[in-house]
Amino acid sequence: MAGPNPTTAISAPGKVLFTGGYLVLDRAYTGLVYGLSARINVIAQEITTSPGVQLTEIVVESPQFLEAQWRYGYHLADEDGGISVTQLQIGSTFSPNPFVETALAYALTYISRTSHQHPAHSIKSARLAILADNDYYSQSSGSSSTSSSSSTVTGGGAGSTTGSGRFARFPTTLRKANKTGLGSSAALVTSLTAALLAHYLAPSQFDLSTPAGKATLHNLAQAAHCAAQGKVGSGFDVAAAVYGSFKYRRFSPSILSGLPEPGAPGFASALVGVVDGKSVTWDTETATAGVGLPAGVALRMCDVTCGSETPGMVKQVLAWRAREGAAATALWDELQARNEELAAVLRGDGGNGTGDIRGALDAVRALTRRMGEASGVPIEPPSQTELLDALADRVEGVYGGVVPGAGGFDALALLVRDDEETAARLKAFLEGWSKEKGARVKLLEVRGQLEGARREELGIYEGWLR
Repeated sequence: MAGPNPTTAISAPGKVLFTGGYLVLDRAYTGLVYGLSARINVIAQEITTSPGVQLTEIVVESPQFLEAQWRYGYHLADEDGGISVTQLQIGSTFSPNPFVETALAYALTYISRTSHQHPAHSIKSARLAILADNDYYSQSSGSSSTSSSSSTVTGGGAGSTTGSGRFARFPTTLRKANKTGLGSSAALVTSLTAALLAHYLAPSQFDLSTPAGKATLHNLAQAAHCAAQGKVGSGFDVAAAVYGSFKYRRFSPSILSGLPEPGAPGFASALVGVVDGKSVTWDTETATAGVGLPAGVALRMCDVTCGSETPGMVKQVLAWRAREGAAATALWDELQARNEELAAVLRGDGGNGTGDIRGALDAVRALTRRMGEASGVPIEPPSQTELLDALADRVEGVYGGVVPGAGGFDALALLVRDDEETAARLKAFLEGWSKEKGARVKLLEVRGQLEGARREELGIYEGWLR
């Protein structure tokens, strides 16, 4: 089955859960999510072979890293099991990549059942190249990191890298690279899924520019990402990769809880029924209307490079909520109200421009610290509190910020005046702070961005395509 577009490029953004950490796990609450200008790009190409040579192989590579190639065989499983994917050993190395492998199994299964013109066994081999914008990985101060950022949301240690521009080369394996917590796995699964759909299916069957195409991508990527991580999460990160920025209410976990394993009897029919919404009703809410920032304000991210164990933190907070019952619910209700007030300020409701941002942020942070203290989880650790307060008090043009998502020690999200002077002051302050505190805090080039997954022109990948 030759794709209607032999070489297809898709990108999907990273994310930041600006408010609603922990709350988004419960459908009674919402979170304010921003897509980011840092993107995971996937380019799908046909593999050309000599006449008479037939391959059934998918090659996936991440050429920015060492030893980052994975090869997979695939075949049609019995009893409606869909497409079964098996990783092939390359030489003496065998490095599993569950997110890639699961995304392939889910996407190829859906494609095999959706493309009525071709039987599943005629899916032709393909090569998929993954390119990540530099801000997904911590880099040494001497390395080059310039991230592309169009349609930005404004009101109007992995070692030294080599090369310049949007995609740096890293002298390490992907496993050893230090991530900055921008949602690389969700963006990867989403862009990989979209590239496969766009490569193999006709535009009448999948068109990413349409609401129906985005819904198909969202549902399929959510199913694959949840399977790869071994649990049904809130899904805000995949939703951000598809839709960009929005107010988010999670889908009911029961939608995905009954899917069989890839290759198991009935998997293909069950997957298509879920993705197309024929067997379930998706109740995700991604309200994009009115999501933005006041005129002249940008969302910027700081990499703190300390790291937090998010799964353990989430488990501990949820245990506290179950234990405390009504008291915990009352705190969550109050935090939801403060989150809504902040979102209204950022939409421009009330007409006070940037004047209300600091107060609205402080109200959210105070309740977040209360939840952290009550649950024994460092959602906003004292070191982050000190830094956030210092930034807002001492750097002109910084309105304030939060420790996003599940919190911890690895990132800050800031709202700042969108001009070069503010950025220069902010970088200088963080450099001095890092030296004074013995920390390592760096302003990333990434910015908030409204747009979600999209097709890309091939010219931006010059030098990376075979």
